[in-house]
Amino acid sequence: MKKNYFIVGLIFLVFFVISFLTNILGPIIPDIIESFSLSLTMAAFLPFSFFIAYGVMSIPAGMLVEKYGEKFVMVASFVFATTGALLFSLFPVFSVALPSLFLIGIGMAMLQVAINPLLRAAGGESSFAFNSVLAQLIFGGASFLSPIVYSYLVTNLKNPVKDQNILLSTLAGIVPKELPWVSLYWIFAFVSLVMIVLLAISKFPKVELQEDEKASTWDVYKILFKKKIVWLYFIGIFAYVGTEQGVANWISEFLHKYHGLNPQTVGAHTVSLFWGLLTAGCLLGLVLLKLWDSRKILILFSIAAIISLVVSLFSSEDVAVYSFPMIGFFASVMWSIVFSLALNSFSEHHGAFSGILVTGIIGGAVVPLIIGGIGDIIGLRYGMFFLFITLGYILSIGIWAKPLITNETISFGNKKEK
Repeated sequence: MKKNYFIVGLIFLVFFVISFLTNILGPIIPDIIESFSLSLTMAAFLPFSFFIAYGVMSIPAGMLVEKYGEKFVMVASFVFATTGALLFSLFPVFSVALPSLFLIGIGMAMLQVAINPLLRAAGGESSFAFNSVLAQLIFGGASFLSPIVYSYLVTNLKNPVKDQNILLSTLAGIVPKELPWVSLYWIFAFVSLVMIVLLAISKFPKVELQEDEKASTWDVYKILFKKKIVWLYFIGIFAYVGTEQGVANWISEFLHKYHGLNPQTVGAHTVSLFWGLLTAGCLLGLVLLKLWDSRKILILFSIAAIISLVVSLFSSEDVAVYSFPMIGFFASVMWSIVFSLALNSFSEHHGAFSGILVTGIIGGAVVPLIIGGIGDIIGLRYGMFFLFITLGYILSIGIWAKPLITNETISFGNKKEK
């Protein structure tokens, strides 16, 4: 198939939007807690509502892609996202926030399933690995940018000046003065609406799904669910996303609660740095995976992440604002290594297994909720101790994993001529 650079660029834009919408929850949680007088547990239901949608929609989305095609699913996903964002923008109360985030999460789950086969087809199979890495870098860049946008909007809407730009003056007219962070939902709604139009008018190539990209029958899933190794790797993905979101969602509130730091400036900046270093770590991971066995890298980075978490929870504020982001740096390789070890442990049914693994993203729903629940009882610092369990499990994968195929590494030894 001839390469379609417009569609490749469109997919990169979609990756950017997914990340921008997904990873903004952490910085705004302190604002939500204050605005609605919430306990930590109730606040944790926000990421729960979002990420539980992945568990509900990931496998059905694969079936929808096969039946209706990528374009239909992608447009439908942004319809869900637009509806969810507008719902909360118009009715900014906590009871509406939960279904709103669930709808946005449904949309993002559908997108995650649809865009990878499309990227392979539009960019060419020979360029798929490169484009996938580039897409992840764009994803990380959006995660870095979204807290900065949040900080800019909230700071300027709380302390308006006379000569505001058109964006700020428009948002000031529709956002409640006491809830400036709701401006983000108007931005979400606008961006999602633009994406609906852009996708609807775009001409998509026909995608022939490879065997490992096809959604399988329920009989195949039943076979896989009976295998212990499937559950072990599902828990691995669950633990990784739970760790990622458990840190990102509680950084700002932790710094505010224990160090008195402003969540709208220092907190947002620290979350932004977390995602920035997670992205930078991906680049280092690419190099290391060419040098060492992925299991050894997973063990090393897991230990480093655990040490960073200990430092973050018990250090001074000057250290914590940097040690928390370092957890992101060391977590950067975990998703790709755990996912590849899982798929390389099976010789068939990769499509169905991938669907099961992706549902493990619900870890991003459950772990922050557990942290919040424990935090309400004995304090957020000790609630975040739960992350030692998830990181410990990821560390264990590097010890017990026995893939059929190991990652290819560069050998620097002298080869004897035959």
